Amino acid sequence: MLRASRELLALRSPLDAELMVSEMLGTWWGQRAPRSSSHGAADLEELIGEGLVEYAAQHASPAALALLSGIACLGTPRQAVQAEQAGLALIERGVARPAWSEHVGAVAATDCYLNSDLFGDQDEAVCLFSYAGTDPHALVMVVDYNAGGILRDGWVTSKVSTLLERCQPPGDTAPRQASGAQPARAARGGFRPVTPAQARRLLEAALTATDTATDPPVSKSFPAYHAFIRARVRTLSPKDPVADPAIAPFGGPATALASHDDTSGWISAAARRKAWSDDRRAMLVVEFLASDDAEDLSDRKAASRCADHIIAYGCEQDFGRPLRMSPAKAETFLLDWLPRKIMLLPAEQHAMPHVLAAWVRWAGRRRELPAEAIEETLDAVFNAMGTFARVYHDPTTFGLDAQLVARLLPDADLEALPRRAFAFPLLQGVYDGIDLSTLDPARPEERRTLLAADHDDAHARPTNEQHISRHLVLSDRLWRGDPPELWEAAQRLLDRGEHRHAVQHTLMYVIRDAGGDTARLAAELANLP
Repeated sequence: MLRASRELLALRSPLDAELMVSEMLGTWWGQRAPRSSSHGAADLEELIGEGLVEYAAQHASPAALALLSGIACLGTPRQAVQAEQAGLALIERGVARPAWSEHVGAVAATDCYLNSDLFGDQDEAVCLFSYAGTDPHALVMVVDYNAGGILRDGWVTSKVSTLLERCQPPGDTAPRQASGAQPARAARGGFRPVTPAQARRLLEAALTATDTATDPPVSKSFPAYHAFIRARVRTLSPKDPVADPAIAPFGGPATALASHDDTSGWISAAARRKAWSDDRRAMLVVEFLASDDAEDLSDRKAASRCADHIIAYGCEQDFGRPLRMSPAKAETFLLDWLPRKIMLLPAEQHAMPHVLAAWVRWAGRRRELPAEAIEETLDAVFNAMGTFARVYHDPTTFGLDAQLVARLLPDADLEALPRRAFAFPLLQGVYDGIDLSTLDPARPEERRTLLAADHDDAHARPTNEQHISRHLVLSDRLWRGDPPELWEAAQRLLDRGEHRHAVQHTLMYVIRDAGGDTARLAAELANLP
């Protein structure tokens, strides 16, 4: 890395220098240290990045100083502080600085634009920057809402005028400045100006989603731009200037929430999800079932349950946007999320594709989508019907008793079935005169008997109450999936061939040692083999 940094000395443009350093820092972005290493699951961006700063600080060369100057602007907060201190020390020792280092970091944002596609699947953000009026450049970023709202792609261009010309709607002038007077509502499918603060809220949330996701589906070039994007987002103003509310895109957050609008971007995902209370969701189901689009749905009870799942997916997985439908979202819901997460009754399995098609028509008209867009989404639903029938599995088809499955899944959370079966494997038989089939594992007061029966069955001898209490703590966490790392660790240990009860004891002791520290618990679980 330090040898490669010699190329920085030949550059004149601070933009080129930043992009090169960003590409270097992106070499290990998204990677994690092997579990067998002494660092466990350490973030290599911190581990190698800080090691690189420390190594460069030991070499009093112009290349080392150039590298430190770039990391001071583009690195993580810890890397940036360490790089700045090390760079100042080299300057005091008389090491020559590259000419571009005076401008790196002195970047300012000017205008920002946002384009939401017709379906709302993604946002394209364009942010303009310059170095005190020189070297203008544009950063283009893509936020993908069908992949958890991640920042999926980003790139830089210095051809700002050409980019803005391509962004303008047909027959219109170039995109207007965000600081000028704007109409209260802009049309979807075209770039519209937003304030830097609005762009920052959108991009910070998307970047966080990318950084916290496991193996996010980003573009191949994204790691090279990651550090650059992170630094540029930090330069955007965190607060909006006092302005006429009319300039807020789509009428602003309050208007969007009040009108069921599916606006993304500056409205926080938490605010949108919070706006959808249980009562509001229930009223939306009522409105849908009373519509002409739902008139042909014969099984109203099954249709109501299916609508509940559609709304839950839109609120919890699509950032509080149950009315937003697109071909990609419909396929993901029908072929990926439902089979993994929800156990549908046979009647609901039959009804779901038809309810989804009715929902697409109804929601599309409410959102005033063009007829062609609604038909395109309907085609995706119809094309997925056959596949849905094949990929959706009723757990009872695996030989599991339907009543046992119902006891473990009162909330229809199909994903919870294996970990709950791991926590409560003994649901039938008689223990101490009690018919175990009459006990409900969803009721905390009845779990102790089920766990005691399982423990006695495994050891052929009674055990003390304190030990059962520890099993209770573990089983309660497994039932709720809190934290997710608990079941992940259990699966790893089981895959190594360890006995189920031994795995439970390992997890119990980790929970005990962590106390109430959730972060420590997750870290200790990650360190298990």
